Amino acid sequence: MITLRNLTLRRGAKVLLDQVSVTLNPGEKVALVGRNGAGKSSLFALFTGALHEDAGEFSMPAQWRMSQVAQHMPETDESATDFVLGGDTRLMELRAALARAEAGGDGMQIAHAHSDLADAGEHDAAPRAQALILGLGFKVHELQQPVNSFSGGWRMRLQLARALMAPSDLLLLDEPTNHLDLDALVWLEAWLQRYPGTLVVISHDREFLDAVTGVTLHIDHQKLTRYGGNYSAFETLRAQQLELQQAAFAKQQDKIAHLQKFIDRFKAKATKAKQAQSRVKALERMEKVAPVLAEAEFSFEFKEPANLPNPMLAISDAVLGYGEKVILRGVSRSVLAGQRIGILGANGQGKSTLVKTIAREIPALAGTITEGKGLHIGYFAQQELDVLSPDSNPLEHMIRLARDVGPAAREQELRNFLGSFNFSGDMVAQAVGTMSGGEKARLVLAMIVWQRPNLLLLDEPTNHLDLATREALSIALNEFEGTVLLVSHDRALLRSTCDEFWLVGGGRVGPFDGDLDDYQRYLLDEGKRLREAARLESAAAAATASAVAETASAPAAAPTASPAAASARPQEQRRLDAAARQQMAARTRPLKKELAQAEQQIAQLQAEIQSLEAKLATALPPADIAEAGKRLKQAGAALEAAEERWLTLSGEIEAIEAAA
Repeated sequence: MITLRNLTLRRGAKVLLDQVSVTLNPGEKVALVGRNGAGKSSLFALFTGALHEDAGEFSMPAQWRMSQVAQHMPETDESATDFVLGGDTRLMELRAALARAEAGGDGMQIAHAHSDLADAGEHDAAPRAQALILGLGFKVHELQQPVNSFSGGWRMRLQLARALMAPSDLLLLDEPTNHLDLDALVWLEAWLQRYPGTLVVISHDREFLDAVTGVTLHIDHQKLTRYGGNYSAFETLRAQQLELQQAAFAKQQDKIAHLQKFIDRFKAKATKAKQAQSRVKALERMEKVAPVLAEAEFSFEFKEPANLPNPMLAISDAVLGYGEKVILRGVSRSVLAGQRIGILGANGQGKSTLVKTIAREIPALAGTITEGKGLHIGYFAQQELDVLSPDSNPLEHMIRLARDVGPAAREQELRNFLGSFNFSGDMVAQAVGTMSGGEKARLVLAMIVWQRPNLLLLDEPTNHLDLATREALSIALNEFEGTVLLVSHDRALLRSTCDEFWLVGGGRVGPFDGDLDDYQRYLLDEGKRLREAARLESAAAAATASAVAETASAPAAAPTASPAAASARPQEQRRLDAAARQQMAARTRPLKKELAQAEQQIAQLQAEIQSLEAKLATALPPADIAEAGKRLKQAGAALEAAEERWLTLSGEIEAIEAAA
């Protein structure tokens, strides 16, 4: 287990944790939460050994293997598969040991190396690595592409896959969802739910934390508090705790006032001096209850649109893309006043292309886009933060916006407006280039609000926002009287904001008939289909390579055999074939036995899920509903794991039979 006992941690002169004590048990999945700058990343640095405690004790089992996502951008010509495989350092060491043994001709060492490699999972290492890559959104044809051929966001996904590939007892993830879209995020949740080790994760995604974690560590005012339960449970417990603390503080303040009143009244009277002195000592001994320090809540609102054209715009038989590259065809959709539309689809399918075309950033290649009279678009792009001038400050950005776009305003009005977005005092004069991603995102939101749009196009607006700002954005969007088109992997924002969805995929845009839970099931089914396709392709490639190798190793011409040898050859061949069949049967027997067990488990789980769903459809007491819902979630996760195991076993059996 991980133990912190009376630990103090500093970063420079700043005290981040002051005499904190907490224990994390093996196998726990922990959310580490707190305001920006509270010390979350510094606590990770303590776990990795990059920082050391300034006082107190920190202990972690010496034999634990640790894995975390490297923060640097990988620069290598290795294929995506080989790069992710490299995350399993034990496997790489054993491969190197085998190569040395083979170079030295040491038969005993070669045998040991093969045995060790088998124990380390060499037989299915490449399929495991490829399953991770595909799960994080890559395509089958990209598995062998060099790492350097991918953009920065995709290379960071490969870093995540490499960290997941490493065998570990402790997995540290710092904002792992930042570079993921919704399909990869759903897959990652399912993978982490099955992860057997201890997980500590920092994230601003509420639903991700709820799905993955069962313990919450909260850093606040140099203290570290452990809460049982996921993030939603933590919020409830903390609210109750703060309410009780405030009540205790108010009660104590009344008592202090009463004691002080007695002291002030009687300290000068000789007959009451002793009693007054007694109350002074009681006041000094009293352990003070701290007042609840209310954290400044951030909130803002979109201005009421000047007009609401209806329809906002109409797209008719449009072809969308870039130059010669067509991404979407036959797009015919209308956007009406007041609609709240969430745009769903895997990365690279054309969500941003659709939004950019509507935002007039790129032209349609064919078809027509008809805008309503008075349409005024507010557009937040994924790369919007890069559009900000790093050398200019927030006030200069607002002055230019008011002058060039409007509405016009005096400098003091702009200062007051920036203050409502938490840009106060010296911050209005701070260069944007020195600001955090969250501060830049707040500035972009402020600039959009100032323009008073009636159609909001938001492409991943929460990537750099903390939980408080995400909550403020959600409230502001719900109160916005115009129309919203939203692309986001933040399901809490999608759920609270959107009442209908479009699905972008296969070169088309159409309505999605369902909610986000239906979409998550669709994504998991699609992910399984892609992984199965990759497995079949890998097995076919292995069989082809084996056949080529056998052909190359065969003699060019065989000498003419004698009649006796010719008559003996079929008998010998039958013997060899029988031996080969026996050997293959011996290798596949345990796999087929486990495959049958997996099939039986899948059938049992499917029956249990059907029974639970039927049970939940009836009137039940609240306690029974909660228990049935909990078991349904567990059975669903177990079913997915059993199906994944079935696919892996089937692939191994097919590979053995193909190579035979």
